[in-house]
Amino acid sequence: MAGGVPRALGMTSNGTLQSAPAHSLTFVQISDTHLGFNKQANPDVIGSLRRAIADINALPQRPAFVVHTGDISHLSRAQQFGQAREIFKEINVDRTHTVPGEHDAIDDGVNGYLKFFDTDGHGRAWYSYNQGGVHFIGLNNVQNFKMGTMAALGDEQLAWLKADLANVSHSTPIVVFAHIPMWTIWAPWGWGTSDAGTALALLRPFGSVTVLNGHIHQVMQKVEGHVALHTAASLAYPLPTPGQAGFGEPSPLIVPPGELGKLLGTRQVSVIRGQQRLALIDTPIDH
Repeated sequence: MAGGVPRALGMTSNGTLQSAPAHSLTFVQISDTHLGFNKQANPDVIGSLRRAIADINALPQRPAFVVHTGDISHLSRAQQFGQAREIFKEINVDRTHTVPGEHDAIDDGVNGYLKFFDTDGHGRAWYSYNQGGVHFIGLNNVQNFKMGTMAALGDEQLAWLKADLANVSHSTPIVVFAHIPMWTIWAPWGWGTSDAGTALALLRPFGSVTVLNGHIHQVMQKVEGHVALHTAASLAYPLPTPGQAGFGEPSPLIVPPGELGKLLGTRQVSVIRGQQRLALIDTPIDH
């Protein structure tokens, strides 16, 4: 237990990954790949992504799908989105579900992102689907992102969320994924969603809710009632801890040689019947 959150350790005594229980729904979260970034903090983000893909493809239980929680690209370039889409095909899963990060919404909002990653064909960056008895919801909280301010979901998306949840039984497990954390971690850096409280109020009646985010390039966790919120490690570079002295705004951290792979990673998530919390295994690409 850490901060009131149960967390699967994920390793056996001989250092191999534990298998998820038979017949459980398992998927993988990746985040913040930043294709197009090539500075000193990590000059080979494609190599880091492909190392993570090798780990995913070697899992003892094939995941049902992959969730990417935003910042697929670094500068919202069509070439970067296209390259990402092709590389994602190397993952041995049926589908990769995505939501945009603020780096995917530069200049033209999410329009460039949607040309490559319009999940349901509705021309919007939020959607839901059901799989394995779980209701999944992808949200867009980066449309009006500005450095140093708190982004928002907006009234249209919140109204959609309310209508979407009206058709879901309160006993159904809910998994929400969005880029920016759905709780305020550090407001001066924009590490939070200003109207997340409205969304969380809609989710509280459900018995099991897991919220998966990226953006901050490090693992943090929080529990509010039946809602468990988790941020994920990046696959590009680490960022400073919230409010770390010497950083007026978050910028890529340069770490000693050999340390980068310990700070980048993937997350395996298993839905286990009878358990309120989902089992999470965070695995660095150097392990």
